[in-house]
Amino acid sequence: MCRVKSESRIVVVMCAVLSLGTVLMTGCTDPDDGSGATVTVFEGARLIVGDGSASIEDAVFVVESGHFTHAGQRSDVEIPGGATRVDLSGKTVMPTIVNAHIHLASTREDRTDQLQQMAYYGAGVVVSLGLDSGDVPFEMRDEMVTDGARSLTAGRGITSPEPGRSEVPSWITSEEEAQTAVQQLAANEVDLVKIWVDDRNGRYEKLSPALYGAVIDEAHTHGLRVTAHVYNLEDAKGLLRAGIDAFAHGVRDLDVDDELMALWSERPNVVLVPNLPNPGVAVDLSWLSGTVPPDELQEMQNAQKDSPADQESFGIQARNLARFNQAGVRIAFGTDGNTPWAPHLEMEDMVRSGMTPAEVIVAATRNSAELMQLTDVGTVAVGKSADFIVLDANPLDDITNTRRISAIYLRGIAIDRDALGARLSGGMSP
Repeated sequence: MCRVKSESRIVVVMCAVLSLGTVLMTGCTDPDDGSGATVTVFEGARLIVGDGSASIEDAVFVVESGHFTHAGQRSDVEIPGGATRVDLSGKTVMPTIVNAHIHLASTREDRTDQLQQMAYYGAGVVVSLGLDSGDVPFEMRDEMVTDGARSLTAGRGITSPEPGRSEVPSWITSEEEAQTAVQQLAANEVDLVKIWVDDRNGRYEKLSPALYGAVIDEAHTHGLRVTAHVYNLEDAKGLLRAGIDAFAHGVRDLDVDDELMALWSERPNVVLVPNLPNPGVAVDLSWLSGTVPPDELQEMQNAQKDSPADQESFGIQARNLARFNQAGVRIAFGTDGNTPWAPHLEMEDMVRSGMTPAEVIVAATRNSAELMQLTDVGTVAVGKSADFIVLDANPLDDITNTRRISAIYLRGIAIDRDALGARLSGGMSP
């Protein structure tokens, strides 16, 4: 995977150059010349590029050696002679999802299983944000797991002491400890630094401005960016003043005010991953039938109910998301936790909050890829990894159509959804 690092870290932009160079060279290869290059032409689908541009009807795109080499209207794409052709007439294609906020297991077996389950539901890349321990998360970073999403990691996040919650994050009580924690993360070249600024309903003392400021300053010294778990409006303001790069949640206690919006306008590159809560309305989960054990699905469905308290909490964050979106704040995508089908619920909730389906798809693909400085995923474009979802219906008409998955391709190869679905429905917990 190609990630653009800062000058003070290892620069891996060469992988993008090499990938593109490979595409350019193999793009001129005759499929029948014995070179071993595999060329597949997908034709007839509606193509959602992922960058907010209008969808392309009756599109044609060419995949060679795991990358897109051509993509566009049929009249603009020259179909290589001898290529394998796949008819996608009546289908809609979109990029795979980049989930910029989840939490993965730190053992290889469990992490592999989670990455495969997430790929089943359309994720191509996921970011494990701050609760990773040991070496496995780094060993598996960017690893091409069979039928699985690729993963990035923030390693161990940073917070004030929270006894009784998790001992994985680095607990800090001084600026020196803050600097040391960041230096350890820098040594592992984490993809983001994660901090928590939350008193957990008054149970703990949250990171002070002095401490989170020390984390942010030290991270920037090492060319690292910082994302914050945040709850309160006033903390969001303080973090913006301190130079935060992204938020892993929206403001959750109050409707945002003009002061916050003014601060954000001064920092237009700060990214919001809204991570919406339970909307408090009963929803139909029958679309999970066949991939969740029947008894488990029945229990989940029985738990669905309208909740005025949840609706009120959701309402705050939904109004805030709508205001951020209208103001042009860069919105990316994340679901927290590790439920593999959560992206489809989150996308529906983002639309429920006032975003259009097209805006939500951009957030979940291109914007999240750009947040993670990934140059080879996020859109269906020449030179990028051929990671895409084939849908039976158009999500621009109804965002819940992202659930109507016909096939998932990662690096140009269809994952074995039948086998994965059988495992999921056989009692394996998500």
